[in-house]
Amino acid sequence: MKPKRILILAALLAGLALGACEDSTHDLLSKAEAVSTKAELEKALGPPDIVAKVGPLETWTYKASNGEVSFFITGDAVTLKAASTSSKK
Repeated sequence: MKPKRILILAALLAGLALGACEDSTHDLLSKAEAVSTKAELEKALGPPDIVAKVGPLETWTYKASNGEVSFFITGDAVTLKAASTSSKK
């Protein structure tokens, strides 16, 4: 096999492996069950995929293998958790 083909194959396999490791909405909610602050949330789940801010309110959204999970934050406090699942398979 040519070196270029080997690199392409390795990149494709790495992408598939990373996609397979993605958490479900249930996994994300379970990991964040006891969090009450932004720092605890980031420690539990890492940086969010999407951050939306409106005045003092923030929404941190994490993409999951079957949808996404959003956390609503006021100041430093995580006030609400919501999950949406996709019907795509």
